[in-house]
Amino acid sequence: MPVDPELLAVRLCVEGMQAEAEGRAEAALELFQRAWDIATDDYEACIAAHYLARHQTSPEDTLRWNQECLDRADRVGDERVRGFYPSLYVNIGHACRQLGQPALAHAYFVRAADRVSDASEGQYGDWNRFAIAEGLRGTASAVAEADDVARRDVLPQLLDEGVDARLRELFARWCARPDLKALGLALPAYLGYLGTVEDRVRLRTALHMVHAARWLPEDEQAELGAVIGALSHN
Repeated sequence: MPVDPELLAVRLCVEGMQAEAEGRAEAALELFQRAWDIATDDYEACIAAHYLARHQTSPEDTLRWNQECLDRADRVGDERVRGFYPSLYVNIGHACRQLGQPALAHAYFVRAADRVSDASEGQYGDWNRFAIAEGLRGTASAVAEADDVARRDVLPQLLDEGVDARLRELFARWCARPDLKALGLALPAYLGYLGTVEDRVRLRTALHMVHAARWLPEDEQAELGAVIGALSHN
């Protein structure tokens, strides 16, 4: 959801983002802190807390500000903050990973996946989807070691590790060439894979398109066909 540019706290955050882009980190932090200090309600405080979290020097403080941001969004509880939730959960998930809590991080990435459709479309939506997918993959092993009850709570069906490794090897070879057409078709579907039926269909379709075009060397063509077959039965 777009934020209201007429709010003073929002204007200060916009100035802070400009300072970030110009490499003026101290000025950016000062502007975000001012936005927090003058926030008149939970909505403005939520926005300011989000930016303050980006400038913390310890994972504990980063998590604290991200949690503050989430708490404020929950208090707002209306359409103004609906689009915030995917990135809110992603940010908390990343902070938990930094603190050595991968199972808890995974739970937040699952929540983010459940809300990914609330993010605005375009590059911001793509960023959220890619970040969620990376977080799910990076914390899956921690969940696999948990007990059966915890595993039943994990909704995304991630790619089989063997299939994932074979795909990554193909991508590495395409990058080395570089085969931009194959990468352009297949990478978005892979990077945004969240484990849903729709995601599996999207990935399989993208790989089929690369395979059908017959751009690849013979050995890669055969390997890609085998990976598509494994995806169909996985």
